[in-house]
Formats: sequence, C-alpha cells, structure tokens
Amino acid sequence: MPSCLSRRQLLVLGLASLGVWGMGRLARAQSQIPPAPVRRVASLTTLTADILYRLAPDKLVGIPSGRLLEADPRFQGITRLGLGNQPNLEQIVALQPDWVVGASGFHTALAERLQALGIPTYLTQVDSWAALEATIATLAAALGADPDPLLREYGSLLPQELPPVRPKTLLLVGTQPILSPNRQSWAGDLLERFGADNLTAALQSQGQFRGYVTLAAERILEANPEVLLVVNPEAADPLAFFRSRPFWNRLQAVQTGKVYGFDYYGLVNPGSLEKIRVACEQLARIF
Repeated sequence: MPSCLSRRQLLVLGLASLGVWGMGRLARAQSQIPPAPVRRVASLTTLTADILYRLAPDKLVGIPSGRLLEADPRFQGITRLGLGNQPNLEQIVALQPDWVVGASGFHTALAERLQALGIPTYLTQVDSWAALEATIATLAAALGADPDPLLREYGSLLPQELPPVRPKTLLLVGTQPILSPNRQSWAGDLLERFGADNLTAALQSQGQFRGYVTLAAERILEANPEVLLVVNPEAADPLAFFRSRPFWNRLQAVQTGKVYGFDYYGLVNPGSLEKIRVACEQLARIF
C-alpha cells in the first residue's frame, strides 16, 4: 500500500481483509454468483485480481490500487478503484461490471450498497489453502474458465510428504502487539501443510484478531521454539525490533541460527499468487 498508510495500519487492514477481525460487524451481504459466464468483473482485493487475471484476463475491468499490482505490467491499463480499504463506489458503478469480488467483512458494507444497485457481489475469505482452492474454483466457474491448470500449478507447491520430525515452530507477527497464528488462519494452515509443529496452533484467540493470539515475552520464552519465523510489517528489517528484546538471545532458535524473516504478503496475507509461491518456496527450504 502507499506510504500514506503506516505499516501498523497495513497489518490491521490486511488481517481484516482475511476475515480475522474479531470485533467487526457481522457480514450481512450475501455472496452472489451471477449466471455464467461473467463478462465484466471488478476485483477489490489484490489476490482475487491476480486469480481473475490468470483465469480470464480480458474480463477483468477494475482492480485495487497498491504496490502489489502497481509494478506488474499485466495490469497496466486496467482501472484502479482505490485502496483495498477505500474502494471508490462511483468508479465501480461506472465500469458497469457484471460482478464485483471483494473480501468478507472487509467489503461487507460496500457489497450491500452494490447489491442494492443490482450489481452482484461475491465476498471471499481466504484463511486456508482449501479456501484458496475453493475461491479459484468459484471464480473460474463464474467466468466460464477452467480452474484445473491453476489448481495443479499451485497445488504442486505443497510438499508431497511431511518431514519425519516436525520442528517446534513459532511465527511472530508485528510488534504492538506481537501476534502468532493458530490453525484458524492462512499462516497457521500453511505452516501445518509444510510440516511445522506450530506452537500456537491450538490456542484460542482472546484479542481483536480471530485466528491470531497475542504473545507476551514470557509466553515466547516458555514456547522456546526450534524454528522461529518473523514477519514485521512495521519495519523494513523484520528482525530489528526483536534483536533488541531481552528474551531474544535466550531462545533456542536464535542460538542455533534457525531464525527466518518473511514478507508479510504470502505468509500472513496471501496478497497474490506470486507472493504465495515465494512463501511456499521459502517454507520448503526451511522444513
């Protein structure tokens, strides 16, 4: 996202777009799938924009602004609809789309307004690999496209068999607060599929983000992971904050050099198919 948003805001908005915002309003808009084939579709998320382009590039007429798509030559000439958290209703309506695709919870209010105007809207919630595959299949069906090549391509990124020993793993996300995914999140599901023993998988969220638990320094020390993954959207160097914490050098993973920084997109927020590929390849090298 552009620099007008802080990295902290990026984390909050990104988790909200994945449907893990636990204190928000309940989704009231019903997802609608118009009769196939859809001829003009607008996407409000970078991930679905990428999927839609891969399935039927000539049918994608609107996409969100943001750094994930700005530099991608595939999307040149396609109308930008504003940031993912602030799509422009008038621009969307002016495109006369047959279908608008957004994120559950994140775009619920907008979906209600679009549906009141007679524009079918579909809200996704990609919080697991199975949900990603279901989203690809649903979008392909509406477009009259074949989902199988894309499903096979990305399915091949997953390991065919899990490692014989599952290393005790902790993923730290952000700094204020420090979050870690349970199995009800995209990150938690991905860790499990690559054979990590996610130490927070079974913990229930008590905070504002469903799918993520808040960890104090004492909990991190108690977990003492063998492998430590760090995502910090609040800084260019994801490890900088943690290196200065008193608990850092006492962790087993730090002492054995098994600490890995990840991009926010791909592991925490799927972001795009390419970011998912990069995250999967990095996880495969680690586990």
